[in-house]
Amino acid sequence: MKAGKILAVADDVTPYIGPATRKIDARGAVIIPGFIDSHGHMAALGESLEILDLRATKSEQEIADLVRHAARNRKPGEWIRGRAWDQNNWPGRQFPSAAAISAAAPHNPVYLTRVDGHAGWVNRKALELAELTAATPDPPGGKLLRDASGQLTGVLIDRAQELVTRKIPPPTSQQVRERLKRAALECARLGITTVHDAGVGSEELDQYRALIQDHQLPVRVYAMIAGEGDLWREYLRRGPELGDRLTVRSIKLYADGALGSRGAALTEPYSDDPGNTGLMMLQKKDIERVARAAVAHGFQVNTHAIGDLANRTVLDGYAAALGGKNTKRFRIEHAQVVSLEDIPLFEKYSIIASMQATHATSDMPWAESRLGPERVQGAYAWRRFLSLGVHVADGSDFPVENPNPLWGFYAAITRQDRDGNPAGGWFPDQRMTREEALKSWTIEGAYAAFEEETKGSLEPGKAADFVMLSGDIMQIPPAQILKTRVTMTVAGGEVVYSE
Repeated sequence: MKAGKILAVADDVTPYIGPATRKIDARGAVIIPGFIDSHGHMAALGESLEILDLRATKSEQEIADLVRHAARNRKPGEWIRGRAWDQNNWPGRQFPSAAAISAAAPHNPVYLTRVDGHAGWVNRKALELAELTAATPDPPGGKLLRDASGQLTGVLIDRAQELVTRKIPPPTSQQVRERLKRAALECARLGITTVHDAGVGSEELDQYRALIQDHQLPVRVYAMIAGEGDLWREYLRRGPELGDRLTVRSIKLYADGALGSRGAALTEPYSDDPGNTGLMMLQKKDIERVARAAVAHGFQVNTHAIGDLANRTVLDGYAAALGGKNTKRFRIEHAQVVSLEDIPLFEKYSIIASMQATHATSDMPWAESRLGPERVQGAYAWRRFLSLGVHVADGSDFPVENPNPLWGFYAAITRQDRDGNPAGGWFPDQRMTREEALKSWTIEGAYAAFEEETKGSLEPGKAADFVMLSGDIMQIPPAQILKTRVTMTVAGGEVVYSE
């Protein structure tokens, strides 16, 4: 390695060794390209490490107990926050109500985010601060859940969350910086050398630049601008920002909500919730408008779409701007439930499917009940995309899922949970091969950011981004992959993590 680049691979490197050369004995460790997480949320990951972690909770009451404990160390009026509850893991699988957490923290507003980030659960104090009542209408793209009498239950779906979150004091610049730094260090520990940060604002970009200036950003960031607004308009004027550690050349849009909270937009009602077809946040005309501006100014469009209606709407909006085969590399983030007749449109319009393997293994206990036996055939359907030659880039969507890319690799090749269930895998015909899975976490992630010529594989001239592993994930039994450790992470020739 020299100047952050690979000089030679598997050759006699003697000619490159000088008196200042550092030699590292890998001691038989497997070396692969650095993992590229094509969809994560860095500030949210950093924040998740400082608020209540609800991922392992098994009941509404268990969470209320955690809130009660947190309230003992809070002043009256101070917010209590948490993340990653999932009613699908509780008895009855019903959405919670404000009652239990109101009793646990009567003097503190409480805001708890569902695991997918597309629903919030609040107590009565938070409802009061936000001035929300039974008479409050649902906002566009959002829903306030109500009980049989019409009273608010305390659960807010998608954009209804903003009615409460706007009351939460925003983080300071220093807090944003520390969250990004904390997240970056965690990524380096897990072998991730590049993150596609799916939705950032000007504050995050400023703090990324500050971290780079101080040599405190151990990973590379491909940042997506969070929707239309002043920052998007500024970048349309100035053009893409291309850098070694920070690149800004894309915009992130949201077409719908999430499947777990029944906010994903479907063409037909949910199989387990007749009358509900989810929530569309954008229409075709909105997506087409952004797409045409992006094409004109050299930007990529990456749109969150979960349900089949949302995916079709995004495909139509993209098609209007792209016309056919192209080199713009527009992406659909998640591409989670796609009608079988729409999957070929990804190939027709050169659209990248940016998918997350662990979403399938997290959702498989209840996904078919949401979708029914026919619609589920187009859900998490990696093989259907790959068979058409569609580029599939993998990621974790952290902190929605655990950021460990080895968990994503395992999910991609097994379609099983970490206990090996179900036997043979869930819809096993949609599994990836190990080679496809590794590519989805490396070179395909690079392709999804126009960077396949500079990273994503171990070749002379490319960035010296690589990972040493304690086991050969291309050979060992699948269960052993989950026990494999990252022993060293190198980014740009610099050791950014070592056991």
